[in-house]
Amino acid sequence: MKYNPKLRRKLRHTKAYNNNTFLNSRDARSIRVQCELVEPELRLKQLGVDHTVTFFGSARTKIDTPDYASAYKLAYRIGDHKKFQDNMAICSGGGPGTMEAVNAGAMDSGAKSMGMGISLPFEQFNNEHITTDLDFEFHYFFTRKYWCVYLGKAFVVLPGGVGTMDELFEVLTLIQTGKISNTRPIVLFNKDFWEKTINFDRMVEQGTISKSDLDLFHITDDIQDAVNYIYDNIKLDR
Repeated sequence: MKYNPKLRRKLRHTKAYNNNTFLNSRDARSIRVQCELVEPELRLKQLGVDHTVTFFGSARTKIDTPDYASAYKLAYRIGDHKKFQDNMAICSGGGPGTMEAVNAGAMDSGAKSMGMGISLPFEQFNNEHITTDLDFEFHYFFTRKYWCVYLGKAFVVLPGGVGTMDELFEVLTLIQTGKISNTRPIVLFNKDFWEKTINFDRMVEQGTISKSDLDLFHITDDIQDAVNYIYDNIKLDR
């Protein structure tokens, strides 16, 4: 909807920041984007959240599958670890499937459980295992992804579809190009899925990535190995 200034005649005593017609118009999109950048920052500061361990994975994962169980166990073990700090949260995309399992595991471990949800016409709704004040819902994908990555000091990526691949490759691109530090450990969990889905070795052979890029992530099937890899490599002094 394009904002029509002539409506001011009917809204003569309405200040611009209280004018919902304007705020929901196409012309005010930059203001809405700014709100999705500023409000989460203020809320996180008030709640003392400085770092996250961020999980990515499919919204379609069923509760009775090994991937769901792995997501729960990984989040629980990371949140229950002696190195997990009060200013850290375990973060997911806030929705169902893998994200629900992550938030359930985080909450059961006693860690702060954060959900960065997105409003979609299907498939997406924020799950019930998110710490109340850390329950976010975004309109714009890029602001949501910004907050999933910006505070992330480690990433766990479980099997997923287009959205999960987008999130994984965005993080790898940011590290590869030096936009964020390469000291952020990345675990790709479920070796069979990753080795059959993406042929990283072929990308090296083709020269589209460097062999050293394979060191940016760790592929494993073992819960303890994943937890150890994260806590052996995570840097929280930034």
